[in-house]
Amino acid sequence: MRTARFVSGGFLDTRIRRIAWLSGIDLRTGLPRTGEAVAAWGHAGTSRRAEAVAARTGAEILRFEDAWLRSLHPGRARPKEPTLGLLVDRRCHFDARGPSDLEDLLAHHPFDDGDLIGRARAAMDEMVRAKVTKYAATAGEAPAPGYVLLIDQTSGDASIALGGASAATFGTMLATAREEHPHARLLIKTHPETARGHRAGHFAAPLPPDVELWDAPTAPADLFAGAVAVYCVTSQLGFEAILHGHRPVVLGQPFYAGWGLTDDRRPVDRRTRHLTRAQLFAGAMVLYPKWYDAHRDELCGPVEAVRALEARARAWREDRDGWSAPGTRLWKRPHVKRFLSGRVSFGAGRRPLVWGDRDGPDGAVRMEDGFLRSKGLGADLVPPLSLVLDGAGMYYDPTRGSDLEACVIAASKRPPEALARARALRSAVIKAGLSKYNLAGDVPDLPADYILVPGQVADDASMRHGAPGTTNEGLLRAARAAFPEAVLVYKPHPDVEAGLRDGAIDAGDADLVAAGAPAVPLIAGAARVWTATSLMGFEALMRGVPVSCVGTPFYAGWGLTDDRGPVPARRRAARPSLDALVHAALIAYPRYFDPVTRTACPPEVAVDRLAHGPLPCPGPANRGLAKLQGAFASVPFWR
Repeated sequence: MRTARFVSGGFLDTRIRRIAWLSGIDLRTGLPRTGEAVAAWGHAGTSRRAEAVAARTGAEILRFEDAWLRSLHPGRARPKEPTLGLLVDRRCHFDARGPSDLEDLLAHHPFDDGDLIGRARAAMDEMVRAKVTKYAATAGEAPAPGYVLLIDQTSGDASIALGGASAATFGTMLATAREEHPHARLLIKTHPETARGHRAGHFAAPLPPDVELWDAPTAPADLFAGAVAVYCVTSQLGFEAILHGHRPVVLGQPFYAGWGLTDDRRPVDRRTRHLTRAQLFAGAMVLYPKWYDAHRDELCGPVEAVRALEARARAWREDRDGWSAPGTRLWKRPHVKRFLSGRVSFGAGRRPLVWGDRDGPDGAVRMEDGFLRSKGLGADLVPPLSLVLDGAGMYYDPTRGSDLEACVIAASKRPPEALARARALRSAVIKAGLSKYNLAGDVPDLPADYILVPGQVADDASMRHGAPGTTNEGLLRAARAAFPEAVLVYKPHPDVEAGLRDGAIDAGDADLVAAGAPAVPLIAGAARVWTATSLMGFEALMRGVPVSCVGTPFYAGWGLTDDRGPVPARRRAARPSLDALVHAALIAYPRYFDPVTRTACPPEVAVDRLAHGPLPCPGPANRGLAKLQGAFASVPFWR
């Protein structure tokens, strides 16, 4: 552990001190002693005090900066958000007057480790697909393609002067782009801090008629996709342009210039090595930063940082305009409010949000529990870790399309390498033995090669929409008729067993009733699952168990199940792999909420919470409140 003394109040930030500590740096106030360093924040104004202390004591300076992926909003936004990582350098990555630690790394690391390059490629692909950037609160349409993209920066940014440029360089950039692309539209991307009014940029109206100032919060990835060329001075977006397949024209001397991936108009003579994109990413994004996983309170890699920021950016985009959900039951309201970033009211107004298949206004978005929900039943008032918001329909209603169907179709078009995350997530779910509710219970002695028949809640929306007219008795009879010699094991739905919902039967056609048994061991031992629309069918598919469907659940009709019920013709157009279905159902469609950090989170974090905790522990009054909830469900004050 190395001690670094600081004289700037910014280092009192809890997140910064925690990341530094995990990185082996103990940040303390006071003057440095022998062998200790002085901490400075980049080349900001406060760094002058640190430089003076270092000069007086002979201590080495460690310069700190936010990592390349920081937060939803810039650091000057209020309320201030903690950073996702730190860059620590004895010089500063944007100081081109001499080689920084990052430059030394890029210049001399062999980059011949196949595992490192493989991890770099995977993380780079994930970052590009996720469209995350340093300040990830991006939304809105991209401009019509075919333009030349110019990247502005904030006036006075230290990286400009220390990167061999000046305010005049931005005028040169515009003139150069116009000269080299005389007939093209020029689009100037303003810095987020300029768009928010925090700091001035280098361009302002009036501009020539062929030049447009673009200050909308469009994702840089979408701007790169429509650009025929990219020009920059020292902006980080030049680095991101490389990741998105561009060879940007660079008029300054940023860290990413000089390695053969940029068109350098002011070369750094000492940089002579040529790197691949994967090598540049490995150095700048994998080896150099100190990434922090706030959910697990540990250092992590860029993949975890990308996923955490992507989850928060998605929640921001979906919630930023607010919701109104007047029909939400009282017990759900605090959980829904937290889940929706606090931007929800329970009166009229804003965008309407309706729970499940309840009546609502035209165009209402529908909300339901996700497929990795909780440890405990929703009917027991246990809050969910996942929810789905569907603006097209609802996943359990096959009579119309849904956002989940769209996710399945999109995932079916992904190449196999783009589904590696789904494969890893499915393995993690199986290894942890997770299901929707993750209830404990005793597993009975089970026969060999049995067929598992999951019971369902009698009036469940998935039964009413996906298997109308089907009952638990009829489900068992159909299984017996289809497999007269088989051993049938019937599992009652846990809500029914708890006495909270209707659907109890005598199960006379079953050979064994697995009362109180947890779902996963029953699925794992089954030769087949016979179901109407139960989620246990999807959980069986994930574990390689054949599934027969007499109804039309969301996972039926894609070529992965034995379909005994009607299949919408629109589903036959796509033939997703199991990994594609998992990607749609567990990654693309739901949103997840971490009850520990109280923020949106990736599905991998939800799996960790369900497998290892910590999770909120419902009080003993929950069961009584749950029964009251059922009794008063139709009473206005409760709803």
